[in-house]
Amino acid sequence: PNRRNARSNRGPYPLNPIFVALDTPALAKAQDLAAAVRTHVGGLKLGLEFFCANGPEGIAVMAEFDLPVFLDLKLHDIPNTVAKAVEALAPLRPAVLTVHAAGGHAMLAAARAAAPQGTRVVAVTVLTSLDAGDLAAAGVSGSPDDQVRRLADLTRAAGCDGIVCSGAEVAAAHAAWPDGYFVVPGLRPAGAEVGDQKRVITPREALAAGASMLVIGRPITGAPDVGAAAQVIAASLRDTPALVAAP
Repeated sequence: PNRRNARSNRGPYPLNPIFVALDTPALAKAQDLAAAVRTHVGGLKLGLEFFCANGPEGIAVMAEFDLPVFLDLKLHDIPNTVAKAVEALAPLRPAVLTVHAAGGHAMLAAARAAAPQGTRVVAVTVLTSLDAGDLAAAGVSGSPDDQVRRLADLTRAAGCDGIVCSGAEVAAAHAAWPDGYFVVPGLRPAGAEVGDQKRVITPREALAAGASMLVIGRPITGAPDVGAAAQVIAASLRDTPALVAAP
């Protein structure tokens, strides 16, 4: 049976919320990275880059590592198209699947209805590569926090399981949606290069603020010793109150 934290948004893997982002089109490289970190992380994040190169067969291969898979495809289309896409992905049984919250209530509800039992559907709110200036240029008024709050309310009303947001917004999102599932990407350990991310905090800060899943890519996959990097980040979380409370 699944072990669950007292906070219901933690999900079935409360003691290791780290999902390593395997952002590569190369199946062999993804396998090597997964093999190096499998004992130090709680799951694997496979996104559009990997899926376009390897398809469902590649996802099935990565599932052989016996770690939950976060399938980050950010589906965004009319409700019927998204529902059919989710149905097509159902045999892969991803632990978590992403859609775009900007697709609207009907699309979100259709995705949730089409997902298999055991798959969380979470909606992307504001990409971590965007800031207030980027939103304004796209015609979106207010701050990233305002937009995340609007889209989180929409996602919750549509019956989805949670949202993807940056660490800067997760505390407010968790306060408004205590049983939501919050995926936080774009995390960087203290002293790490920020790269193309604009709204970042550390994994420890994100977890303490209410994150359910910590998506970490380059600080692990770009390290000289991938396994050691994952181990160090996992160790840095062990005395975080959110994990100390786990049964």
